[in-house]
Amino acid sequence: MVRIESYEKQPPILKEVTVTLHYHRYDQDYDGWNLWVWLEGETGKMVEFSQGDSYGKTAVFSLQSTEEIKRVGFIIRKSTEENDWAGKRFDDRFITSFDSSGHAEVWLMQGMERIYENLNDVTVFPGIISAKIDKWDEISVLTNLSFDWEHDNLSVSLSGAEIKKVRVEKDNAGSDLANRLVIKTKNRLSLTKHYKVSISHFGYCEVTFGDIMRTKKFDQTFKYDGFLGSQYTPEKTYFCFWAPSARQAEIKIIQHDEVNVYKMHQGERGTWHVDLNGDWEGAHYLYRVRIGKEWRETQDPYGKAVSVNGLRSAVVDLEKTNPASWRPVTRTLESPVDAVIYELHIRDATIHDDSGVFNKGKYLGLAEQGTVTEHGFSTGLDYLAELGVTHIQLLPFYDYWTVDETKLDQPQYNWGYDPKHFNAPEGSYSTDPTHHALRITELKTLIQSIHDRGMSVIMDVVYNHVYDVTRSPFHQLVPGYYFRYARNGKLSNGTGVGNDTASERAMMRRFIVDSLVYWATEYQIDGFRFDLMGIHDVETMRAAREALDKIDPAIIMLGEGWDLQTALPDHLKANQYQADQMKGVAHFNDALRDHLKGNTFSKQDNGFINGRLGMRHHLLQGVSAGMKVPYDRKTFLSPDQVVNYAEAHDNHTLWDKLCFTTPNATMSDHKRMHRLATSIILLSQGVPFLHAGQEFMRTKFGVENSYRSPDEINKLDWHRREEFNQTVEFIKGLIRLRKAHPAFRMRTKEAIIEHMHFHPTDERLIAYDLTTQEGPYKRFTVIHNAHGGPVKYHLDSDGPWHILADGIHADSKPLGVLRSDMVEVSRHSTYVLGLPFNTEDIRE
Repeated sequence: MVRIESYEKQPPILKEVTVTLHYHRYDQDYDGWNLWVWLEGETGKMVEFSQGDSYGKTAVFSLQSTEEIKRVGFIIRKSTEENDWAGKRFDDRFITSFDSSGHAEVWLMQGMERIYENLNDVTVFPGIISAKIDKWDEISVLTNLSFDWEHDNLSVSLSGAEIKKVRVEKDNAGSDLANRLVIKTKNRLSLTKHYKVSISHFGYCEVTFGDIMRTKKFDQTFKYDGFLGSQYTPEKTYFCFWAPSARQAEIKIIQHDEVNVYKMHQGERGTWHVDLNGDWEGAHYLYRVRIGKEWRETQDPYGKAVSVNGLRSAVVDLEKTNPASWRPVTRTLESPVDAVIYELHIRDATIHDDSGVFNKGKYLGLAEQGTVTEHGFSTGLDYLAELGVTHIQLLPFYDYWTVDETKLDQPQYNWGYDPKHFNAPEGSYSTDPTHHALRITELKTLIQSIHDRGMSVIMDVVYNHVYDVTRSPFHQLVPGYYFRYARNGKLSNGTGVGNDTASERAMMRRFIVDSLVYWATEYQIDGFRFDLMGIHDVETMRAAREALDKIDPAIIMLGEGWDLQTALPDHLKANQYQADQMKGVAHFNDALRDHLKGNTFSKQDNGFINGRLGMRHHLLQGVSAGMKVPYDRKTFLSPDQVVNYAEAHDNHTLWDKLCFTTPNATMSDHKRMHRLATSIILLSQGVPFLHAGQEFMRTKFGVENSYRSPDEINKLDWHRREEFNQTVEFIKGLIRLRKAHPAFRMRTKEAIIEHMHFHPTDERLIAYDLTTQEGPYKRFTVIHNAHGGPVKYHLDSDGPWHILADGIHADSKPLGVLRSDMVEVSRHSTYVLGLPFNTEDIRE
């Protein structure tokens, strides 16, 4: 046993760093080689190797930022006169260790991805770095030093199989040197047999899995259905993880400041496991694996609890994490179209000075009851319950990378789309992130508080990528398996953040489904929003739907079904074009979003509400969820597959978009356009979705991507909620109207085709009837007027009509009565009229 004084040091806050990077090339050819370096979220720059020493070439550079610097990204590249990116070595790599003054010194070797932080660790003697099975009859071998195959008189041998031939891959066409060769075998290699490569002067290396692990045969051989993770009892704890590439495995476990290392045993289908007797509750642990010659240390990908900043996994007694108020959830949702979804960031909700919340920005803060502003207006969950929304979609609250939980007294912010541990809660929302179990209890307290107010919880999940591939438990335990690769051998990047997870592989698919089931059962989550769902494959989404249906079919699944350029055949992608293969999975309707207000990625582009012509047909598609007026390529089967929205956490808020696109409009007109857009969302067929604060015309002061902007930009402004109270009441009324009358939330395509009838209008007007056989009304007439002035609209009956919405007010009960076959609809507004059953129908 080794006693440790402190195993979680708090690094200093750095806003300027200096890096000294040493680079050695065996071929001594440094011509054209340089660095591309960058800080996260900022523009990169080129750095030349300007110095030389006995090791090779050296580059020294400094970077500054207004934000805390946690890592420096770099790529070593080859530049020519024609092309700055004529070649490169490896994908994005990151320098993460700096001393207290912000200096880092690292050493790199040609052909090696590893970043050395100590010169003494650099191997200068000939050796084999790796030997990997890439094809059924090919083993790729990489050496640390280059060799001259023609003149060095090297011999290659392979134990366990017979060599057919050896192919040497030279560094470049004009070089005699190489540090990579490919062994082609006479017979097919086995996934379960051990092989060893030997090269004279370079020694030997055990053969591991390379590209071959991304084959169906590999999944068939090693797919494992048993328990993974840690399983606690007071008498013993069982640990198990999957790593078929490993030849040895250990667990390092830390309890009461003592470190112990225990050997783990190889199990079936690539698993490693151990039973540790005794009570290990609260202990921190890491897995250690040897793959080839390299030992790797990492957290448990299935870990349910973590230490501060997720540095270690933790053993947890989940029964002790349930708050006193915890009780089984009863979900009553009959169809997703009955939901009104409200997207909210936990910190944003309560961090405002006048939120009336004690634990501002925390799980417990949002859970508080009776919170009001100084003027007595409700805030937090009480406000949302009064608003009438049914589902609160919380931005990511799994453990993520970019907020330092040891420095919560200092300004920090992030949305959380940078996953670190998928099955453990984020610590920055806890009152004490150093306590591994407390964050679980406090999150459950929030969830129970939402349930107690009659609302449900949707979790924003980001299984499509990780923040840092090389440091992720997936890559550390099974390098090359969990991520998708392009044909050139580089990581696929359909997400735009450097990596795509490979959901089509058996154990990645299993992880996603297991994780969803865990959150739905242990935390009683009521729905899941899939970030960049189009990265995933159809079969995984169907497997997730099937697993959640077994728990409760009322659990909602929705996601961003964009067509993304990931290394997966188009017909397998879980996007809108394959929606007909994913029953029970809803997609965000970006078409309605963009045709409503203009392209979301443009400050200048207008849509229906802000003056653009030619949008009427697209709006007919949107308000009918593509059922009455079909989309060209989107294959929605039913309205519950369509999520209608005008704004979300990313891109400009609707208010800011209107300010950019119609800068000369009055505030009154901006308010009217805004209410028009939100009323279209809430009255359309499908599933309505509101961004937090949309009901009081939230602004982020023109910031488009506020993922790490300060609280001043992101907080919910409860004073603005007071100022825009009339609009809040209008939205409340529209929600009541939608909830009260099933005609606004029809269940099937057939029902919409039968009961929704569009009227001929000009390009700036949408008008339609909804007929119904239930409730007090036999027909609703909905009119959306995008004209800059009032429009007189002819009705097919002189009523009496009940006015249910007039652009300023709305309710499920009549605001007034119209006895006329003509209604004047004010500019930029929505009118809803109801024709009661007891009125004679004079439709011709």
